[in-house]
Amino acid sequence: MEIQRVYDLQKANRWAIAQTSAKERIEKLKRLREALWQHRSDIQQALYSDFKKNPGEADLTDFLPVISEINHTIKHLSSWMKPKRVGTPKMLFGTSSAIYYEAKGMVLILSPWNYPFNLSLNPVVAALAAGNCIMLKPSSKVPHAAAMLREILGEVFEEREVAVFEGRPEVSEQLLKYKFDHIFFTGSTGVGKRVMKAASEHLTPVTLELGGKSPVIVDETADIVKSAERIMWGKFLNAGQTCVAPDYLMVHKDKVEEFISASISVLEKRYGKTAQERKQCDSFCRLVTKKQLLWLKGLLDASVAQGAKLAFGGGIDSEDRYLEPTLLTNVAEDSPVMKEELFGPILPIMTYKHLDEAIRVVQNREKPLALYIFSKSGEGIERVLRSTSSGGTCVNTAILHLANPDLPFGGVGESGMGNYHGFHGFRNLSHERAVLKQKSPDILTLFYPPYTERVKRSILAAARYIS
Repeated sequence: MEIQRVYDLQKANRWAIAQTSAKERIEKLKRLREALWQHRSDIQQALYSDFKKNPGEADLTDFLPVISEINHTIKHLSSWMKPKRVGTPKMLFGTSSAIYYEAKGMVLILSPWNYPFNLSLNPVVAALAAGNCIMLKPSSKVPHAAAMLREILGEVFEEREVAVFEGRPEVSEQLLKYKFDHIFFTGSTGVGKRVMKAASEHLTPVTLELGGKSPVIVDETADIVKSAERIMWGKFLNAGQTCVAPDYLMVHKDKVEEFISASISVLEKRYGKTAQERKQCDSFCRLVTKKQLLWLKGLLDASVAQGAKLAFGGGIDSEDRYLEPTLLTNVAEDSPVMKEELFGPILPIMTYKHLDEAIRVVQNREKPLALYIFSKSGEGIERVLRSTSSGGTCVNTAILHLANPDLPFGGVGESGMGNYHGFHGFRNLSHERAVLKQKSPDILTLFYPPYTERVKRSILAAARYIS
């Protein structure tokens, strides 16, 4: 069996890879970077074949983030790998303490379809930096991207270090039967639960990058034009198929009409003034499958039937997997579009009168992967931050927290566990090994049995005075 053969190769090789130096790992990252540049047009073509994605958006969302992550890692890896000296309490006088970052061993990466290069290769970069062997399973929903990932990584690495497995979800199920040292999964909460259950059979640690309904709060102090520009970009990038895309809006009631007007102006400027122009616009990609489109159409139709109103868009071509950028107003909290993460180009807009109302909506839902606040009120911003929880937050912009490699990216609660990017990814896929070295004098001799009165006094003194 192919999986068994590669698994055995990597298991035999993992200690050799774990002991590679920073220089050796950096050289691998440089080779990967060079291969990506050489295949840039192939990456663009693969994404067009799978999504009809514009080459500019392909570069922005799937190419640039990986190049940036590699560059950042190359720059800092030598420092990250050095043992970190830490303090030692007086009671352990005569010793030194440090944290060593050691490779976990064999890492399984199960990547999603929405950003197949970005969300496959950034975890790969972190795993390589930490000195691991890697088995990668891309999504079968993007076959052209998966094939290109296998080609690129196959050119750079032997399969005993990095191997790519294509195929349907059954391949993932087979991989999950093996004992890995870490599993890194990006995808839906439902599948994440199954991954975690499979990992528990081997007590394998997991990183789960999931999703959820990421809310946006636009208060009465916000710059409405700039807010509309930034929210419309964050929402309709990749046709809304982004785990941190704004999923629903809560706009102050006194600003909602102005916001909708500004948003429509933005959408017409970017994608076309008429429905036909928008459908022909090559800057707006397609949904990944017809099934996804029909599911979204069902939610949209049911919500409109329940009282929601189409403020913009709503056009559909199921054969082309096209759903027009859509703004939905008069949305109730129990509307069908508010029950699940949308992962598509539908944006429900609700209103609120007092900030506590918007905060309550967020608090009553599962913790989201991202939360966005648009406001000029420092007090209001801090109030939202103190009263809510999310994987990450942007203030007066959307999605950009992902672009800073010094910020950890990950979820909380239903939106995931663990994080990565930059040092956070290196640390996540390393084991932090505690190392204490005994030198001299050896203060431990004061506490050896038999427990005489002198020894007892030494113990008591340590408890009272030594920190």
